[in-house]
Amino acid sequence: MRYLVLLLLLFSHPVIYAQNAHALNKNAAYTVKLNGNSYDVYKAANKGQDVQLYWKNDKGTILKTLGNLKAYTATKHKKLLFAANAGMYTTENAPKGLYIENYKTLRKIDLKQGPATNFYMQPNGVFYSTASGAHIATTQAYTKQKEKVKYATQSGPMLVIDGAINKTFAKGSANINIRNAVGIDENGNVFLVISEGLVNFYDLATLFKEKLHCNNALFLDGGISRSYIPDLQRMDNDGDFGVMVGVTE
Repeated sequence: MRYLVLLLLLFSHPVIYAQNAHALNKNAAYTVKLNGNSYDVYKAANKGQDVQLYWKNDKGTILKTLGNLKAYTATKHKKLLFAANAGMYTTENAPKGLYIENYKTLRKIDLKQGPATNFYMQPNGVFYSTASGAHIATTQAYTKQKEKVKYATQSGPMLVIDGAINKTFAKGSANINIRNAVGIDENGNVFLVISEGLVNFYDLATLFKEKLHCNNALFLDGGISRSYIPDLQRMDNDGDFGVMVGVTE
């Protein structure tokens, strides 16, 4: 009986943690199930101050893989708690659209309306951080903000805009894929999410709105998306990316 109780506590812990994690003022990794879909979630508290964007190492070599990012952060004496690809990129593994790293604009913002790809699905948006914390805004709204930006990556489409699901999404859409995204709640917590299976945009947006209570959320990429979340025993180390996002201790 004692061993049975221990096993129940062990395997029920993630569920309990997931139920309470949103209210806790600390980082948390957990799995959420909604409408038949499962998502791995990493919540970065402290207004996302531990969240950084990465593209190249100190020698100017593109990192490309989550394994390389882990090794790179280790050279900085930092422990990598979460990592994923963080936006679309060109065939040269260069950021598609705006990219800012350590206050330096390395790629300019893309204000075009087409062609008809995920990146240009309107409205698209920017995930960025300033001294006041992490933010997500539509691309047009971002151009009007005045704070000095430390990190920024542009992607699209926006999933949730000021508390509303993007009107271009269709409930029950057959446009499904593995997808990863980022959202921010009213307390400034950053939620980095990757689906465990194939999902459409509407269902992914619903997760951010109804379960994670994010007023704004931005799609990052799909299909090729990978994630490193050691707290969930998810240890993806591969990839062939441009920009990546990392949370370090």
